[in-house]
Amino acid sequence: MGEALKFDVIILGASGFTGKHVLKEALKFLNNNTSTSSSSSLNFKSIAIAGRNPSKLTQTLQWATRPDPTPKIPLLAADTADPESLRALCAQTRLLLNCVGPYRLHGEAVVAACVETGCDYLDITGEPEFMNRVERKYHEIALKNGSLVVSACGFDSVPAEMGVLFNSRQWVDRAVPNRVEAYLSLESERRIVGNFGTFESAILAVKDVMELGWSKPTRTRPVIPGPSPKGEIIEHQKKIGLWGVTIPSADSTVVGKTLSILTENLHGLPGMNESAEMVEKRKAFWSSVKPAHFGVKFGSKSLLHIVGLIMFGIIIGLLGSTSFGRWLLLKYPSIFSLGGFSKKGPSEEEVESASFKMWFVGHGFSNESLAAQGNTKPDMEIITRIMGPEVGYVTTPIILIQCALILHSQRNNLPKGGVYPPGIIFGPTDLQERLQQNGISFDVISKSTLSS
Repeated sequence: MGEALKFDVIILGASGFTGKHVLKEALKFLNNNTSTSSSSSLNFKSIAIAGRNPSKLTQTLQWATRPDPTPKIPLLAADTADPESLRALCAQTRLLLNCVGPYRLHGEAVVAACVETGCDYLDITGEPEFMNRVERKYHEIALKNGSLVVSACGFDSVPAEMGVLFNSRQWVDRAVPNRVEAYLSLESERRIVGNFGTFESAILAVKDVMELGWSKPTRTRPVIPGPSPKGEIIEHQKKIGLWGVTIPSADSTVVGKTLSILTENLHGLPGMNESAEMVEKRKAFWSSVKPAHFGVKFGSKSLLHIVGLIMFGIIIGLLGSTSFGRWLLLKYPSIFSLGGFSKKGPSEEEVESASFKMWFVGHGFSNESLAAQGNTKPDMEIITRIMGPEVGYVTTPIILIQCALILHSQRNNLPKGGVYPPGIIFGPTDLQERLQQNGISFDVISKSTLSS
């Protein structure tokens, strides 16, 4: 893709629930946007949006820029069912942001067009089956054609990836982690309603597990000091005041991919034309990362809330395993989720009132020699935390656009191509600092000794 390209980035599916918020966030970093205080050569100079319906794209652009005048952003026609239209998009940009879900149904054609044309690709999926399929089918050709494909660049699964890396790097000198458990707490002054697309993806995930299992590519397992932890389904963490229940999550799959790739590439992945400074930074970063077992729990102060979540999971699991049950769930999402999801999605007031906290409770050993003694229990605990605004429509666009800006401004420091999880690509970059500048905080809460 040596010829001059029209656009720095194209957002596909910009008129969707999440896509319109991605556009709104992207416009903050468009150089002709006079309202941004950080206008520089590192920002986007040109953006286009794409989708099936031009009138919806026009409405979305008006919504995203109100009350300001609508900027001249090109509107491009494209359909995930029309491969030629997707290749035409890729021919006009170096980077495509895909906001069209469920990705299990609509994502592969977009990846295929990007990989075929050597265009970079980011998305916000949290669907493990899709990610594994894309890696299996497109990694080699993406490597060859110079297309960097990175899924899960939203709340799934960047906070988990960056959070694990942040916790891991607090285990300094001879201290080593054994297990890091993430507790996700969603908070809101109002009850927030999830959008239908997220609900549909969850239902389809149940179908995938029933029909296919989650076929995972064979990976190198990282060497983790100490015994394999025996985590409970429900746990109470007194220090953070939360009950937690284990949830099926893309996060653990994605973090596992990053730690596996790191095991095979101890200094991470070299950039295609990396600066000497970045080589040193990358090597120093990854040498300070120590792998650990990782799991995710949904956290709540109320045990009753946890029990309710388990019941909801059972309903989804039972009904999602049959075609008639899936039809019922998708026809009446509000009823079966007890108002938790709807086809209308959340109101702007609900979005503004919501936030998240993701606690990372790390257990390990103050000295790696202790871990080698067999059945020794961990004697050290490090708790870190990531906090930010509402997960789906505020945090996800912030993360996706910051990942896109890194690809736009630091492309030579990143691998030439391939299909990768976000952690191994963005870990050693300035993504954490960028997120902190945009309202997502990283904090060390406590370091303590555990009594035996």
